[in-house]
Amino acid sequence: MSTATTTSAPLCVRHIDHVTLVVKDLDRSRQFYVGLLGMQEVERPGFGFPGLWFQAGDTQIHLIAEHEESGPAKIFVPEKCHLSRTRHFAFEVDDADATVQQLNERNVPIVAGPKQRPDGPTQLYINDPDGNLVELFSI
Repeated sequence: MSTATTTSAPLCVRHIDHVTLVVKDLDRSRQFYVGLLGMQEVERPGFGFPGLWFQAGDTQIHLIAEHEESGPAKIFVPEKCHLSRTRHFAFEVDDADATVQQLNERNVPIVAGPKQRPDGPTQLYINDPDGNLVELFSI
C-alpha cells in the first residue's frame, strides 16, 4: 500500500455490499447461513463456477465453492489468537441472550462469549462450517 501523500479527496465508500467466502460444501454452508442464521438465499448470476448468495439486511454473503482458482476454504487462525481480535465478520441479532439459548438448543458450539463490549453491546462468536469466525451481537 502506498504511503504517498495526495491532495485528492477520499473515495467516500457508501456501505459494505458483500463479503465473499470460499467454502468446501455449499449445501452445508446453506444450512448454516439460511437454516441457522435465517438469511434469505437470493439469485446469483450464472458465473462459470459454483456458488451461493445470501441476503443479510443490506449486505450479501457470497459463497464460492473451493476450486483451484479460489484458494482454500478456511482462513487459518493460530490457536493462541484472541478470537475477537482476529479475522471475523459480525451480524446484529435481536437478542444475544436468546441467541445463546437457541445455539445451545441446536448444539452449535459458541467459541467465545457471550461478553459485553466496552461500548455496551453483547457479543458472542461461532464458526461457520469452514471455520470462518462469525460474531453475533445485540445492542
